[in-house]
Amino acid sequence: MDIKYIHNLFLKCNSISIDTRKIEPNSLFVAIKGDNFDANTFVAEALDKGASYVIMDNNDYYIDHRTILVENSLIALQELAKFHRQYLKLPIIALTGSNGKTTTKELINVVLSKKFKTKATVGNLNNHIGVPLTLLSFNGETEIGIVEMGANHKKEIAFLCGLANPDYGYITNFGKAHLEGFGGVEGVIEAKSELYTYLFENEKIAFINLEDKIQVEKSKNLKSYSFGINKENANVNIGSIAANPFVEIYFSNLLVKTHLIGLYNANNVNAAITIGKYFGVEDLDIKEALEGYIPENNRSQLISKGTNQIILDAYNANPSSMAVAIENFLQLENSNKIVILGDMFELGKESQYEHKAIVNSLLNEEDITCYFIGKEFYVNTIDADNFYFFESFSAFSDYLKGIKIENSSILIKGSRGMALERTLDFL
Repeated sequence: MDIKYIHNLFLKCNSISIDTRKIEPNSLFVAIKGDNFDANTFVAEALDKGASYVIMDNNDYYIDHRTILVENSLIALQELAKFHRQYLKLPIIALTGSNGKTTTKELINVVLSKKFKTKATVGNLNNHIGVPLTLLSFNGETEIGIVEMGANHKKEIAFLCGLANPDYGYITNFGKAHLEGFGGVEGVIEAKSELYTYLFENEKIAFINLEDKIQVEKSKNLKSYSFGINKENANVNIGSIAANPFVEIYFSNLLVKTHLIGLYNANNVNAAITIGKYFGVEDLDIKEALEGYIPENNRSQLISKGTNQIILDAYNANPSSMAVAIENFLQLENSNKIVILGDMFELGKESQYEHKAIVNSLLNEEDITCYFIGKEFYVNTIDADNFYFFESFSAFSDYLKGIKIENSSILIKGSRGMALERTLDFL
């Protein structure tokens, strides 16, 4: 496989695609095999739709010089991305963590774009396919690249760092996410810290939250640039944080009023402030960028529907993010509170314990109505006047059709597979 040759073809194209439904004229199509499909079967279709070249790994579908045969298309995509990253030589910021990756990535992007031409991971394309596609979206005009890295097993972050070769890194937190793949919380810490290992071995810089003891411990031998709340030893000293319900941050004699809900988002904002200041973005520009950012895609959105105020945080959930979302909701100065919680996935043998812990955390909250949806919550059914358990979303939606919820503050939180945003149709 001649990566330099493939890269020269890539540079002649306007875009890259792995999905024939999204092919643009003069694009490079990469035919990747999946568990249930073989994209090599779409080689002719890709060319008909405007692809200039196709990378493929099944000779049965070879057509002509436009179809470049390789041993493995996925590896070719990854190697092409790695070569392109070295070709561009632009500074890259990598970020990972259990919660808040995508929000933090977007905040960093809006802040840095006040001064630089930036490009960042689109959506959550943060895995072994998404990271290469992100790297290949950078071009000669890109001044800073921002790469989100996700993982559900050990060595994945190390592999992605090998592709992206980041100059800077930030870990949002170490929480209870993908416990099944990591083998427990210690496995999560070990896996996420692979970013620190890469930064240390390559003498790169880590951005550190001094409020996080694990970050401080794991990064003590690294070159770093830090932030903290009222910490004089921090490179960026955050004056105060608040959320009722929107996050407000005080720094450098400026008050930033965001559209983000919950104290759990405060450190996401603080990281963006810190990285902005490191790269020389003016304080007023940082403030303007953060105040102009509007979350979407079911991430901590505040929605008014009828007489109800709804916090929709249904993009994803794990024990850590659900616990802080509930904690934040409880401290809001609102009445008639309702929580609608869906199952948390990929917890393995810890699943029953973690779902029971969430239920138990609300046992003493008698003034809040609690709805628990999904099989994992259902097996932890408790007899309480303000608790309602449903084995499926359809059972819950049938229940909602028979009642009327009004003048309430509602938190909706669950894993992506639960699709709890559907609840809005019944409120």
